[in-house]
Amino acid sequence: MNDKARTIGYWISTGLLGFGVASGGVADLAGSPQVLEGMAHLGYPAYLATILGVWKVLGAVALLAPRFPRLKEWAYAGIVFDLTGAAASHAAVGDAAGQVMTPLVLVAVAAASWALRPEGRRLAGAPKREAGARVGEPALAT
Repeated sequence: MNDKARTIGYWISTGLLGFGVASGGVADLAGSPQVLEGMAHLGYPAYLATILGVWKVLGAVALLAPRFPRLKEWAYAGIVFDLTGAAASHAAVGDAAGQVMTPLVLVAVAAASWALRPEGRRLAGAPKREAGARVGEPALAT
């Protein structure tokens, strides 16, 4: 994948992920009836929506802000924990497959964003991708 396509893929996946996480966080913080009903349906207390909302908004800001690669790594991890927890929660209460799969699709978008991120958004000392290496292939520089 050439650098231009990689950059475009990164910004599309990161923009979608950032928007999804931020809008979910804002909805959680707003405490809308739908959010509170959803939390109750999953068996969680209402105050958890506020906690998750704060972390989602902060995670979206961390992903989109320049620099701070270690903070970005933590944001990606937190987003994956949140989304896989949401999928497991929906599965545990017997929700429809679509409600289980939706957060897992967002996990795939997060994985794409993480894998396509440019050098400036990676931790120093992280393996460098060789020119011409494809996503999913070992990319250690020799």
